[in-house]
Amino acid sequence: MDFKLELVLVPVSDVDRAKAFYTEKAGFGLDVDHAPNDGFRVVQMTPPGSACSISIGKGITSAEPGSYRGIHLVVTDIKAARDALTERGLEVSNIRHMSPDGWVDGVDPEHADYASFADFADPDGNTWVLQEVRTDKSQS
Repeated sequence: MDFKLELVLVPVSDVDRAKAFYTEKAGFGLDVDHAPNDGFRVVQMTPPGSACSISIGKGITSAEPGSYRGIHLVVTDIKAARDALTERGLEVSNIRHMSPDGWVDGVDPEHADYASFADFADPDGNTWVLQEVRTDKSQS
């Protein structure tokens, strides 16, 4: 039995502002924007190359806007991913990696999987983590 994570609900305070952020700055593709009435709206978007999407909206979650922390986006080249996001006007932290002495600025010198990170936040403060993983898990 497969259990596939395909949708994460992200709580936001302003659906249109968040939709613009995710599609224009983060580069997510717009899948659905559906509002059958004034009390319900669902906007589904998917990061490029991802099998998992996010939904924002009205009446879809009771979680507080900005309460999600550390949602990971896995990339094969963290520098290229960070550069692409900053070119769109997104504020992204410096890249960092863990050393025996603690956190150090820059990409892990070995480009080890799960070792290099950078962060950004949406307008409500939900946080995202870029994580470099170069190994194709489907080949394992």
